[in-house]
Amino acid sequence: MTGSSDTSFDAVIIGAGIIGCSIAFALSRKGYRTLNVDRLPAAGYGSTSASAAIIRPFYSTLEGTSLAYEGHFYWRDWAGFLNLPGAAPLAHYVQCGCLALMPAGDDRLAAMRRTLDAAGVPFSILEPAELEARLPVINLQSFAPPKRIDNPDFGVPNAGSIAGAVFCPTGGYVSDPQLACHNLYEASRALGASYRFNAGVSEILEKGGRISGVVLDNSVRIDAPIVVNAAGPHSSQVNRLAGIEGEMHIKTAAMKQEVVHVSAPAGFDFEHEGSVLTDGDSGVYIRPEVGNHILIGSLEPACDTLEWVDADLFDPSLTDQCTNQLWRACQRFPTLGIPNQTQGIAALYDVSSDWIPIYDRADLEGYFMAIGTSGNQFKNAPVVGEMMAELIEYCRQGGDHDAQPLSFHLRHIDRSISIGFFSRRRPVHAESSFSVLG
Repeated sequence: MTGSSDTSFDAVIIGAGIIGCSIAFALSRKGYRTLNVDRLPAAGYGSTSASAAIIRPFYSTLEGTSLAYEGHFYWRDWAGFLNLPGAAPLAHYVQCGCLALMPAGDDRLAAMRRTLDAAGVPFSILEPAELEARLPVINLQSFAPPKRIDNPDFGVPNAGSIAGAVFCPTGGYVSDPQLACHNLYEASRALGASYRFNAGVSEILEKGGRISGVVLDNSVRIDAPIVVNAAGPHSSQVNRLAGIEGEMHIKTAAMKQEVVHVSAPAGFDFEHEGSVLTDGDSGVYIRPEVGNHILIGSLEPACDTLEWVDADLFDPSLTDQCTNQLWRACQRFPTLGIPNQTQGIAALYDVSSDWIPIYDRADLEGYFMAIGTSGNQFKNAPVVGEMMAELIEYCRQGGDHDAQPLSFHLRHIDRSISIGFFSRRRPVHAESSFSVLG
């Protein structure tokens, strides 16, 4: 590895969100001298801080489900994984379990159940009476398909009903995602990792077809044979700087997302007795929050228009999208109050063409990507850091990841997945949910 210098490193990681800090931690444990560069003032200050930070094991694909199930074990032993010296405050994983409501009919989330079973994820089926016993304030009428509140049929139940739910006990949430990121930041720094905040990258340097470093906004040159794009909503801009977008079949773009923060439904202690809830019938997801509140996010139903934005011209104001999410949640929980003024947060997601991330190298030797991760990869971040470190090592030692994709072993669940599944050159995955569910 390189000698000590504040302008020469083994790897520059662009971004200091949960993914970027996790990669720094994993590479530092392998002996790399890393530098994370972020234009914001602190680790996890961007889209990570706005994450709903849900830890759930179900995705639309076997690879995504396996990765998420593996992640559960990292969060469950967060202190052991980080091995931070001293008594620093640590993010807390609330393992309250995850419910996915099942629509009426023969399907009953059959594809999800097959994928969970194939990945070895424990789950059970709750019949309607069991679901009502678990969530006594729930309304099991069906309102599908999801509608906007200006639709004259909004709130009118159809002839069907919710047929129960799939319950996964190995899930929950982290109530402070920025603290989780800060934990990774501190753990990586304890191993020698460096960070520069309030600093952007203006140029990506190459020599002879391979990475040679970056130039920062203040014209300081940083020499490094490896650059990792973990820039979140700015990932596409970084790829254009590197000149590698032409080789990619899958692209990323910034999308505005809104999450509602509201008191829990009256008559129920959602914080201590509730679970993370995925409600495709109403087009929302819900998770408990401290102080007996809940967060309400969108599952991107067809009735909503996705708002793609320029990451540098982002307006953080809440819109009627938040109101629509709140009212849809009220269909499921009639005692959920509607405040005079909607509270919540608007943030940017970094979304790929099929909502499945890109974890890959590029034709430009030494350039790697961990992008398209927003909204559904927070839970996977500690695993992704190790996976990216293995990929970087594999390519650095001469492995041809495009011709022979690296297989990554998920040690807690004793299963291996091909990192080629997350290739920049893949076709759009038809089995994707094309939503935050991945």
